Amino acid sequence: MRLKIYNGQVITTNGIVKNGSLLVDNGEIIEVSDSNIDAPNAIELDAKSQYISPGFIDIHIHGGGGYDFMDNTIEAFLGVAELHVKHGTTAMLPTTLSCEKADLLETLRIYKEANKLNTKGSQFIGIHIEGPYFAMNQRGAQDPRYIRDPDPTEYREILSTSKSIKRWSAAPELKGAIDFGKYMVANNVLPAIAHTDAVYEDVIEAFNNGYTLATHFYSAMSGVMRRNAFRYAGVIESAYLIDDMDVEIIADGIHLPKPLLQLIYKIKGPKRTALITDAMRAAGMPPGESILGSKKDGTRVIVEDGVAKMPDRNSFAGSVATFDRLVRTMVQIAGVPLIEAVRMASETPARIMRIEKKGSIRKGNDADIVIFDENVHIAATIVNGKIVYTNT
Repeated sequence: MRLKIYNGQVITTNGIVKNGSLLVDNGEIIEVSDSNIDAPNAIELDAKSQYISPGFIDIHIHGGGGYDFMDNTIEAFLGVAELHVKHGTTAMLPTTLSCEKADLLETLRIYKEANKLNTKGSQFIGIHIEGPYFAMNQRGAQDPRYIRDPDPTEYREILSTSKSIKRWSAAPELKGAIDFGKYMVANNVLPAIAHTDAVYEDVIEAFNNGYTLATHFYSAMSGVMRRNAFRYAGVIESAYLIDDMDVEIIADGIHLPKPLLQLIYKIKGPKRTALITDAMRAAGMPPGESILGSKKDGTRVIVEDGVAKMPDRNSFAGSVATFDRLVRTMVQIAGVPLIEAVRMASETPARIMRIEKKGSIRKGNDADIVIFDENVHIAATIVNGKIVYTNT
Protein backbone atom coordinates (compact mmCIF):
# COMPACT_ATOMS: atom_id res chain seq x y z
CA MET A 1 0.00 0.00 0.00
CA ARG A 2 1.27 3.45 -0.94
CA LEU A 3 0.39 6.08 1.64
CA LYS A 4 1.03 9.81 1.54
CA ILE A 5 0.87 11.81 4.76
CA TYR A 6 0.88 15.53 4.09
CA ASN A 7 0.20 18.98 5.58
CA GLY A 8 2.01 18.29 8.84
CA GLN A 9 4.98 19.27 10.96
CA VAL A 10 7.38 16.38 10.45
CA ILE A 11 9.57 15.63 13.49
CA THR A 12 12.96 14.43 12.27
CA THR A 13 16.26 13.86 14.05
CA ASN A 14 17.55 17.22 12.83
CA GLY A 15 14.47 19.35 13.45
CA ILE A 16 10.86 19.94 12.54
CA VAL A 17 9.93 20.21 8.87
CA LYS A 18 6.95 22.54 8.60
CA ASN A 19 4.33 21.94 5.93
CA GLY A 20 6.04 18.62 5.31
CA SER A 21 4.94 15.34 3.83
CA LEU A 22 6.18 11.80 3.48
CA LEU A 23 5.50 8.89 1.19
CA VAL A 24 5.26 5.28 2.29
CA ASP A 25 5.39 2.20 0.07
CA ASN A 26 5.16 -1.41 1.22
CA GLY A 27 5.67 -0.45 4.87
CA GLU A 28 8.77 1.66 4.25
CA ILE A 29 9.35 5.42 4.15
CA ILE A 30 10.55 6.19 0.62
CA GLU A 31 10.47 9.99 0.64
CA VAL A 32 10.38 12.87 3.15
CA SER A 33 9.79 16.38 1.80
CA ASP A 34 9.28 19.96 2.92
CA SER A 35 6.46 20.28 0.39
CA ASN A 36 3.47 18.26 -0.78
CA ILE A 37 4.77 15.16 -2.53
CA ASP A 38 3.17 14.36 -5.88
CA ALA A 39 1.88 10.79 -5.53
CA PRO A 40 -1.34 10.38 -7.53
CA ASN A 41 -1.77 6.65 -6.82
CA ALA A 42 -1.30 6.86 -3.06
CA ILE A 43 -3.89 6.84 -0.30
CA GLU A 44 -3.74 10.32 1.26
CA LEU A 45 -3.83 11.21 4.94
CA ASP A 46 -4.13 14.90 5.83
CA ALA A 47 -2.22 15.65 9.06
CA LYS A 48 -4.15 18.93 9.37
CA SER A 49 -1.04 20.89 10.45
CA GLN A 50 -0.46 18.52 13.37
CA TYR A 51 2.83 16.81 14.20
CA ILE A 52 4.00 13.80 12.19
CA SER A 53 6.25 11.88 14.54
CA PRO A 54 8.16 8.62 14.59
CA GLY A 55 6.14 6.01 16.45
CA PHE A 56 6.74 5.51 20.16
CA ILE A 57 8.71 2.40 21.17
CA ASP A 58 7.94 0.97 24.61
CA ILE A 59 10.75 -1.33 25.77
CA HIS A 60 9.16 -2.05 29.18
CA ILE A 61 5.43 -2.76 29.39
CA HIS A 62 3.35 -5.35 31.26
CA GLY A 63 -0.23 -4.72 30.22
CA GLY A 64 -3.20 -2.46 29.65
CA GLY A 65 -6.85 -2.47 28.76
CA GLY A 66 -7.58 -4.95 31.55
CA TYR A 67 -4.97 -7.46 30.33
CA ASP A 68 -1.50 -8.55 31.47
CA PHE A 69 0.94 -10.48 29.32
CA MET A 70 1.28 -12.95 32.18
CA ASP A 71 -2.36 -13.93 31.81
CA ASN A 72 -0.79 -16.20 29.19
CA THR A 73 -3.56 -15.89 26.65
CA ILE A 74 -3.49 -14.72 23.06
CA GLU A 75 -6.43 -12.46 23.92
CA ALA A 76 -4.32 -10.69 26.55
CA PHE A 77 -1.38 -10.11 24.21
CA LEU A 78 -3.57 -8.71 21.47
CA GLY A 79 -5.66 -6.68 23.93
CA VAL A 80 -2.59 -4.91 25.33
CA ALA A 81 -1.28 -4.15 21.85
CA GLU A 82 -4.62 -2.77 20.67
CA LEU A 83 -5.00 -0.52 23.72
CA HIS A 84 -1.57 1.06 23.49
CA VAL A 85 -1.56 1.61 19.73
CA LYS A 86 -4.35 4.12 20.32
CA HIS A 87 -1.90 6.10 22.45
CA GLY A 88 0.94 6.22 19.93
CA THR A 89 2.90 3.07 20.73
CA THR A 90 3.89 1.46 17.44
CA ALA A 91 6.31 -1.14 18.86
CA MET A 92 6.68 -2.79 22.27
CA LEU A 93 8.63 -5.35 24.27
CA PRO A 94 6.08 -7.39 26.26
CA THR A 95 7.51 -7.72 29.77
CA THR A 96 7.18 -10.52 32.31
CA LEU A 97 7.26 -10.51 36.12
CA SER A 98 9.04 -12.85 38.54
CA CYS A 99 7.24 -16.18 38.35
CA GLU A 100 7.59 -19.94 38.18
CA LYS A 101 9.73 -21.19 35.29
CA ALA A 102 6.76 -23.10 33.84
CA ASP A 103 4.69 -19.90 33.68
CA LEU A 104 7.52 -18.03 31.98
CA LEU A 105 7.95 -20.74 29.38
CA GLU A 106 4.23 -20.58 28.68
CA THR A 107 4.45 -16.78 28.24
CA LEU A 108 7.20 -17.28 25.67
CA ARG A 109 5.07 -19.84 23.83
CA ILE A 110 1.99 -17.61 23.79
CA TYR A 111 4.08 -14.66 22.57
CA LYS A 112 5.10 -16.62 19.49
CA GLU A 113 1.48 -17.47 18.67
CA ALA A 114 0.14 -13.98 19.39
CA ASN A 115 2.85 -12.37 17.28
CA LYS A 116 1.46 -14.11 14.18
CA LEU A 117 -2.04 -12.72 14.84
CA ASN A 118 -1.15 -9.17 15.85
CA THR A 119 -2.45 -7.01 12.99
CA LYS A 120 -4.44 -4.34 14.85
CA GLY A 121 -2.07 -3.26 17.61
CA SER A 122 1.46 -2.16 18.47
CA GLN A 123 4.05 -4.43 16.88
CA PHE A 124 5.80 -6.94 19.16
CA ILE A 125 9.59 -6.67 18.88
CA GLY A 126 10.67 -9.28 21.43
CA ILE A 127 10.31 -10.23 25.07
CA HIS A 128 11.73 -8.47 28.14
CA ILE A 129 12.14 -10.80 31.12
CA GLU A 130 12.01 -8.84 34.40
CA GLY A 131 13.22 -11.07 37.23
CA PRO A 132 13.32 -13.31 39.15
CA TYR A 133 17.02 -12.61 39.86
CA PHE A 134 16.56 -9.65 42.19
CA ALA A 135 17.62 -8.32 45.59
CA MET A 136 14.85 -9.30 47.97
CA ASN A 137 14.63 -5.95 49.76
CA GLN A 138 14.42 -4.11 46.42
CA ARG A 139 11.75 -6.39 44.97
CA GLY A 140 9.11 -3.64 44.94
CA ALA A 141 5.81 -5.21 43.87
CA GLN A 142 7.53 -8.35 42.52
CA ASP A 143 6.27 -11.51 44.24
CA PRO A 144 8.80 -12.57 46.92
CA ARG A 145 7.92 -16.25 46.42
CA TYR A 146 9.91 -16.26 43.21
CA ILE A 147 12.92 -14.03 44.00
CA ARG A 148 16.20 -15.94 43.74
CA ASP A 149 19.84 -15.82 42.57
CA PRO A 150 20.68 -16.51 38.92
CA ASP A 151 20.54 -20.22 38.11
CA PRO A 152 22.68 -21.10 35.06
CA THR A 153 20.77 -24.30 34.35
CA GLU A 154 17.49 -22.38 34.44
CA TYR A 155 18.39 -19.33 32.35
CA ARG A 156 20.25 -21.38 29.76
CA GLU A 157 17.22 -23.61 29.31
CA ILE A 158 14.92 -20.60 28.99
CA LEU A 159 17.10 -18.95 26.34
CA SER A 160 17.29 -22.22 24.42
CA THR A 161 13.50 -22.35 24.12
CA SER A 162 12.97 -18.93 22.54
CA LYS A 163 14.74 -16.58 20.14
CA SER A 164 12.29 -13.81 21.10
CA ILE A 165 14.06 -12.79 24.35
CA LYS A 166 15.76 -9.44 23.74
CA ARG A 167 16.51 -8.17 27.27
CA TRP A 168 16.59 -9.57 30.79
CA SER A 169 16.62 -7.40 33.93
CA ALA A 170 18.50 -8.59 37.02
CA ALA A 171 20.40 -7.36 40.11
CA PRO A 172 24.12 -7.46 39.21
CA GLU A 173 25.43 -7.85 42.77
CA LEU A 174 23.86 -11.28 43.24
CA LYS A 175 25.95 -14.42 43.23
CA GLY A 176 26.36 -15.53 39.63
CA ALA A 177 24.95 -12.31 38.13
CA ILE A 178 28.11 -11.35 36.25
CA ASP A 179 28.29 -14.75 34.58
CA PHE A 180 24.59 -14.36 33.82
CA GLY A 181 25.29 -11.01 32.13
CA LYS A 182 28.12 -12.46 30.07
CA TYR A 183 25.87 -15.29 28.91
CA MET A 184 23.14 -12.83 27.93
CA VAL A 185 25.56 -10.74 25.87
CA ALA A 186 26.94 -13.86 24.17
CA ASN A 187 23.38 -14.72 23.13
CA ASN A 188 22.49 -11.20 21.91
CA VAL A 189 20.28 -10.45 24.90
CA LEU A 190 20.65 -7.11 26.72
CA PRO A 191 21.20 -7.54 30.48
CA ALA A 192 19.78 -4.59 32.44
CA ILE A 193 20.27 -3.50 36.05
CA ALA A 194 17.08 -3.73 38.13
CA HIS A 195 15.66 -4.24 41.62
CA THR A 196 19.15 -3.95 43.07
CA ASP A 197 21.21 -2.93 46.09
CA ALA A 198 24.44 -2.69 44.10
CA VAL A 199 27.14 -0.16 44.95
CA TYR A 200 29.36 1.70 42.48
CA GLU A 201 31.99 -1.04 42.32
CA ASP A 202 29.29 -3.62 41.48
CA VAL A 203 27.85 -1.38 38.79
CA ILE A 204 31.22 -0.74 37.14
CA GLU A 205 31.89 -4.48 36.93
CA ALA A 206 28.37 -5.08 35.63
CA PHE A 207 28.63 -2.31 33.02
CA ASN A 208 31.95 -3.71 31.78
CA ASN A 209 30.20 -7.06 31.33
CA GLY A 210 27.21 -5.84 29.35
CA TYR A 211 24.75 -4.32 31.84
CA THR A 212 24.44 -1.04 29.96
CA LEU A 213 20.84 -0.12 30.87
CA ALA A 214 19.27 0.85 34.21
CA THR A 215 15.70 -0.49 34.39
CA HIS A 216 13.02 2.02 35.55
CA PHE A 217 15.67 4.43 36.86
CA TYR A 218 15.21 5.45 40.53
CA SER A 219 12.56 2.77 41.11
CA ALA A 220 13.68 -0.25 43.19
CA MET A 221 17.38 0.61 43.13
CA SER A 222 20.02 1.85 45.54
CA GLY A 223 21.14 5.40 46.09
CA VAL A 224 23.79 6.72 48.46
CA MET A 225 24.01 4.37 51.45
CA ARG A 226 26.03 3.72 54.61
CA ARG A 227 27.75 0.44 55.40
CA ASN A 228 29.72 0.26 58.64
CA ALA A 229 29.67 4.09 58.83
CA PHE A 230 31.15 4.53 55.35
CA ARG A 231 29.19 6.06 52.49
CA TYR A 232 28.86 4.27 49.15
CA ALA A 233 27.46 5.42 45.84
CA GLY A 234 24.49 3.35 44.69
CA VAL A 235 23.11 2.52 41.26
CA ILE A 236 21.55 5.96 40.82
CA GLU A 237 24.84 7.82 41.30
CA SER A 238 26.69 5.20 39.24
CA ALA A 239 24.35 5.66 36.27
CA TYR A 240 25.02 9.39 36.36
CA LEU A 241 28.78 8.89 36.58
CA ILE A 242 29.01 6.35 33.75
CA ASP A 243 28.47 8.51 30.68
CA ASP A 244 27.67 5.59 28.38
CA MET A 245 25.09 3.96 30.63
CA ASP A 246 21.51 4.25 29.38
CA VAL A 247 18.53 4.76 31.66
CA GLU A 248 14.81 4.23 31.15
CA ILE A 249 12.27 6.29 33.08
CA ILE A 250 8.57 6.04 33.93
CA ALA A 251 7.79 9.63 32.98
CA ASP A 252 4.25 9.76 34.31
CA GLY A 253 5.05 12.65 36.66
CA ILE A 254 4.30 10.45 39.68
CA HIS A 255 6.99 7.78 39.79
CA LEU A 256 9.38 10.62 39.01
CA PRO A 257 8.27 14.16 39.90
CA LYS A 258 9.25 17.25 37.96
CA PRO A 259 12.64 17.92 39.66
CA LEU A 260 13.87 14.37 39.04
CA LEU A 261 12.68 14.37 35.44
CA GLN A 262 14.59 17.60 34.93
CA LEU A 263 17.70 16.26 36.69
CA ILE A 264 17.76 13.11 34.55
CA TYR A 265 17.34 15.15 31.39
CA LYS A 266 20.07 17.58 32.45
CA ILE A 267 22.65 14.89 33.27
CA LYS A 268 21.85 11.93 31.01
CA GLY A 269 20.23 13.85 28.17
CA PRO A 270 17.79 12.61 25.51
CA LYS A 271 20.31 10.34 23.78
CA ARG A 272 20.79 8.22 26.94
CA THR A 273 17.25 8.37 28.34
CA ALA A 274 14.38 6.23 27.10
CA LEU A 275 10.78 6.77 28.13
CA ILE A 276 8.82 3.68 29.20
CA THR A 277 5.27 3.18 30.45
CA ASP A 278 5.98 0.10 32.64
CA ALA A 279 2.19 -0.08 32.37
CA MET A 280 0.18 -2.82 34.10
CA ARG A 281 -3.29 -4.09 33.21
CA ALA A 282 -5.08 -1.04 34.62
CA ALA A 283 -3.67 1.30 31.95
CA GLY A 284 -6.61 2.69 30.02
CA MET A 285 -9.06 1.45 32.66
CA PRO A 286 -11.08 3.29 35.38
CA PRO A 287 -9.58 3.72 38.88
CA GLY A 288 -10.26 1.08 41.51
CA GLU A 289 -8.99 -2.38 42.39
CA SER A 290 -6.82 -4.26 39.93
CA ILE A 291 -4.25 -7.06 39.72
CA LEU A 292 -0.54 -6.76 39.03
CA GLY A 293 0.63 -9.82 37.11
CA SER A 294 -1.48 -12.77 36.10
CA LYS A 295 -5.11 -13.15 37.06
CA LYS A 296 -4.22 -16.60 38.39
CA ASP A 297 -1.86 -15.53 41.18
CA GLY A 298 -1.07 -11.83 40.73
CA THR A 299 -0.89 -9.15 43.41
CA ARG A 300 -3.99 -7.13 44.26
CA VAL A 301 -3.45 -3.38 43.96
CA ILE A 302 -5.39 -0.12 44.13
CA VAL A 303 -5.38 2.34 41.24
CA GLU A 304 -5.82 5.95 42.30
CA ASP A 305 -4.13 9.32 41.72
CA GLY A 306 -3.02 8.12 38.28
CA VAL A 307 -0.86 5.26 39.59
CA ALA A 308 -1.19 1.72 41.00
CA LYS A 309 -0.43 1.30 44.70
CA MET A 310 0.02 -1.61 47.05
CA PRO A 311 -3.07 -2.14 49.26
CA ASP A 312 -1.39 -0.46 52.26
CA ARG A 313 -0.66 2.56 50.02
CA ASN A 314 2.94 2.69 51.25
CA SER A 315 4.47 2.08 47.82
CA PHE A 316 3.65 2.16 44.13
CA ALA A 317 2.76 -1.11 42.44
CA GLY A 318 3.05 -0.17 38.80
CA SER A 319 2.24 2.44 36.23
CA VAL A 320 -1.05 3.03 34.44
CA ALA A 321 0.51 5.43 31.94
CA THR A 322 0.13 5.38 28.19
CA PHE A 323 2.88 6.71 25.95
CA ASP A 324 1.15 9.91 24.93
CA ARG A 325 1.03 10.81 28.63
CA LEU A 326 4.80 10.30 28.94
CA VAL A 327 5.62 12.65 26.09
CA ARG A 328 3.09 15.19 27.32
CA THR A 329 4.59 15.06 30.83
CA MET A 330 8.13 15.61 29.59
CA VAL A 331 7.06 18.62 27.52
CA GLN A 332 4.44 20.26 29.71
CA ILE A 333 5.78 19.45 33.20
CA ALA A 334 9.52 18.87 32.78
CA GLY A 335 9.88 21.59 30.15
CA VAL A 336 11.75 19.41 27.65
CA PRO A 337 11.59 20.50 23.98
CA LEU A 338 9.14 18.38 22.00
CA ILE A 339 11.75 17.12 19.57
CA GLU A 340 13.86 15.82 22.49
CA ALA A 341 10.88 14.21 24.23
CA VAL A 342 10.06 12.42 20.97
CA ARG A 343 13.68 11.30 20.65
CA MET A 344 13.41 9.69 24.12
CA ALA A 345 10.21 7.96 22.96
CA SER A 346 11.55 6.65 19.66
CA GLU A 347 15.15 7.00 18.51
CA THR A 348 16.77 6.32 21.89
CA PRO A 349 14.84 3.11 22.71
CA ALA A 350 15.45 1.91 19.15
CA ARG A 351 19.19 2.44 19.56
CA ILE A 352 19.23 0.76 23.00
CA MET A 353 17.51 -2.32 21.60
CA ARG A 354 19.60 -2.24 18.39
CA ILE A 355 16.57 -1.90 16.13
CA GLU A 356 18.06 -0.52 12.94
CA LYS A 357 15.07 0.62 10.90
CA LYS A 358 12.84 2.13 13.58
CA GLY A 359 12.91 5.21 15.77
CA SER A 360 13.13 8.06 13.27
CA ILE A 361 11.49 9.41 10.15
CA ARG A 362 13.97 8.99 7.33
CA LYS A 363 14.13 7.35 3.93
CA GLY A 364 14.48 3.58 4.21
CA ASN A 365 13.08 3.27 7.75
CA ASP A 366 9.97 1.33 8.73
CA ALA A 367 6.83 3.45 8.39
CA ASP A 368 5.95 3.55 12.11
CA ILE A 369 4.35 6.95 12.49
CA VAL A 370 2.15 8.85 14.91
CA ILE A 371 0.16 12.02 14.23
CA PHE A 372 -0.71 14.17 17.25
CA ASP A 373 -1.70 17.70 18.17
CA GLU A 374 0.08 20.28 20.33
CA ASN A 375 -1.16 18.54 23.50
CA VAL A 376 0.04 15.13 22.28
CA HIS A 377 -3.48 13.82 21.72
CA ILE A 378 -3.17 11.03 19.16
CA ALA A 379 -4.95 11.56 15.84
CA ALA A 380 -3.59 8.53 13.97
CA THR A 381 -1.14 5.65 14.39
CA ILE A 382 0.54 3.92 11.45
CA VAL A 383 2.39 0.61 11.99
CA ASN A 384 4.60 -0.69 9.18
CA GLY A 385 2.79 1.55 6.72
CA LYS A 386 -0.70 0.46 7.75
CA ILE A 387 -3.16 2.87 9.33
CA VAL A 388 -4.04 0.96 12.49
CA TYR A 389 -5.82 3.71 14.44
CA THR A 390 -7.49 7.02 13.67
CA ASN A 391 -9.31 9.27 16.11
CA THR A 392 -12.20 10.34 13.91
